[in-house]
Amino acid sequence: MKPLITLPAHFDGKAIILDAPFKLKSDAKLLVTVLQSGEYAEEKEEWDVSSLLQLNKAYSKDEPEYSLSLVKEPNPEYKK
Repeated sequence: MKPLITLPAHFDGKAIILDAPFKLKSDAKLLVTVLQSGEYAEEKEEWDVSSLLQLNKAYSKDEPEYSLSLVKEPNPEYKK
């Protein structure tokens, strides 16, 4: 599989314009990802805050240490 390259670009209302020079073959396959600017910013911020709160809970000082005796099925790939 060929590596993916991320290139900054913008849409000028008619075409997608690369923001940095890059040689493309005329039949090059492209994947286009559209970044929503502001439309979902408030919802994204709420999810970010919620995620951080949950991470803080999971790694807080009140979180108990779990011993190896609690492991029911060891991962055979661990520490290889």
